[in-house]
Amino acid sequence: QVQLVESGGGLVQPGGSLRLSCAASGSIFVMNVMGWYRQAPGKQRELVAKIISSSTTYRDSVKGRFTISRDNAKNTVYLQMNSLKPEDTAVYYCYLHTGGRDYWGQGTQVTVSS
Repeated sequence: QVQLVESGGGLVQPGGSLRLSCAASGSIFVMNVMGWYRQAPGKQRELVAKIISSSTTYRDSVKGRFTISRDNAKNTVYLQMNSLKPEDTAVYYCYLHTGGRDYWGQGTQVTVSS
């Protein structure tokens, strides 16, 4: 059984910053993929960033503003979000792929508004 616990969402003004955290627990293989997806109202869930070992991938709209990182000792993935824009408003979901299965966090709301 794998559990993902997210934290760090909230309300921030445009141009501000937030840091999301996701701690994984349970049966986690060493080789795994961790990442963040988001879903805005009325839109499909989309990949924001993912990290495999030290290799990272970002969607174009967040490149240069968001940074994904991980602490393998803590099985935790982070998403540092800078220069936030109103269009970044969404529920952000932590994602883990391990042992051939996908796991999702409960989601954390990020709202960018003045």
